[in-house]
Amino acid sequence: MGVTGVSMPPGLRFPADLDAWRRWQRSRHVVRRVRDAVRSPAAPSSFALHLRGADPAVLFALDAVTPTALASILEPLAHLGDAPVAVIAPADVSARLPGAWRVEPVDPGAAPASLRAVRAVVSAGHFLPVGAAAFAWSRARGWRYLVVQHGLLTPFMAPLPESAHLLAFSERDADYWRSGRTDVTSEVVGSQLLWAASGSAGAGRIPADAPPVFLGQLHGAELPRRLSAATAAAFCRAHGALYRPHPAEVDRLSRWQHARWRRQGIRFDASGPLSASRAPVVSIFSTGVLEAAAAGRDAWVTCVRPPDWVREFWDRYELSVWGGSATRAPVRPAVEPARAIAGAVQGITEEGRR
Repeated sequence: MGVTGVSMPPGLRFPADLDAWRRWQRSRHVVRRVRDAVRSPAAPSSFALHLRGADPAVLFALDAVTPTALASILEPLAHLGDAPVAVIAPADVSARLPGAWRVEPVDPGAAPASLRAVRAVVSAGHFLPVGAAAFAWSRARGWRYLVVQHGLLTPFMAPLPESAHLLAFSERDADYWRSGRTDVTSEVVGSQLLWAASGSAGAGRIPADAPPVFLGQLHGAELPRRLSAATAAAFCRAHGALYRPHPAEVDRLSRWQHARWRRQGIRFDASGPLSASRAPVVSIFSTGVLEAAAAGRDAWVTCVRPPDWVREFWDRYELSVWGGSATRAPVRPAVEPARAIAGAVQGITEEGRR
């Protein structure tokens, strides 16, 4: 069972101020802050606009090709049939899209004429360049802006865009992300990533002596690196766990930490998708803990001297602390989330035609 007796905080640290959130993000990355003081990072000069059919009514804004982003933003395409749609991304991602697509460069500053019939945007938010450009276009053109929740929420999540419609994992997450705002509407669709994981539950037996895998989070701005590293090292040493670096742990400091741990005898998990592993999973606040639980695997959380927000996070998602019974699998929605997202998009675009 999860942590109990934890009072709920009001929600996000930055419930509506995106600029304040960005300043906080920069403050958490010393190297990035020094670099930006010397030279401002260049704004993207163009994005790749992918078009299927004529006069698409919906634009999907994809900022990243991570598993969570692909599951939340692109999976709904499979449930829109051959309806004309558009996808905007930092680069050509047509190889990941179903069907045939025309790809053209587009200026982030103005919506192209090919999007004249768009009525709704689907994105993970407006805190990264593609989502920000699509949000600006939506404000100028009067499009509805739908935000699909793509991961578990901490108090340091970026705020929702003004007047957005949130497609959330749960009512609790919707309330948490809104954080008291009245300009944002929401509905619950569930998580496509967890839905897919639940479909593999029971696939393969886990050896009784399989060591746990610790999911690394050295890259995260939410926790001081000294705390995330201390937790990972202490757990791996105490329980013979394998360390699995997060895909974003490619910076110089992370690579140095990995090399140091290897010299100290900490073993690393083999590369490959998390879903391909059958070992028990442990982390501090990774979405992978719930993904593993959904797949029928034993999963726990742990942290050296966890801050209050981490304990609240464990409670909100009913994550079990190492040493007790494993985290229960999340409830599976009656409707596949990607299908529910597609239905929400179709409802809004059809309403706009009337």
